[in-house]
Amino acid sequence: MKKNVIVCGLIGGLIISIGMIIGASLCEKNANYEASMLLGYATQIVAFSLIFVGIKNQRDKINGGSISFGEAFKIGLFISLIASTLYVLVWLVDFYVFIPDFMEKYSAHQVKALRESSISEKEMAIQLEDLNQMKELYKNPLMVFLITYVEVLPLALVLSLIAAAILRRKKKPELPA
Repeated sequence: MKKNVIVCGLIGGLIISIGMIIGASLCEKNANYEASMLLGYATQIVAFSLIFVGIKNQRDKINGGSISFGEAFKIGLFISLIASTLYVLVWLVDFYVFIPDFMEKYSAHQVKALRESSISEKEMAIQLEDLNQMKELYKNPLMVFLITYVEVLPLALVLSLIAAAILRRKKKPELPA
C-alpha cells in the first residue's frame, strides 16, 4: 500500500503544483486571475483522479479484487495528504521567493473588479473588509500554510469519499469444492 499511495500522491501533487505555477505566472504576466483559478480547479480534478487510480490498484492488484470502504478511504486520504502537502510546499516557495507581492497585486485586481461591478455599496464594503482580512492573514506564514491547505484538501477529501464508495468491493465467498 505504501508505494501505491506515495507514487499516486507525488504524481498528483506534481500535477497540481505545475498547474499552480502556470496559474501564478498567468497572474504575474497579465493579471488573469480568473483563468488561473479555472486552471487550478481543472488541475486539481485531474490530480485527484489519482485517488481513484490508487484505490483501484490496491483493490485489484494488491488485495485480489476486494477492498473495504475504510481501507479505500484511508488510501484516498493519504494520497490527498501527500498531494496537498506538495502543493502547499511549492506554493510557499513560489509565494515567498518569486512573488512576495502577490497579495498586493491580487487585492488591487479585486478592488478594481469590485468598483467596476454593479454591487451595492454595502456589499462592496463587506467584500473589501473580507479582502483586507485576507491580506492581514497572509502576513502570517502559518496562516498562508493553512489557507493553502484549505484550497485543495477539501476537494481531495470529498473525492476520497466518493472513490471509496464507488470502488469498495467485498471479497467473494469461496465456493465449497
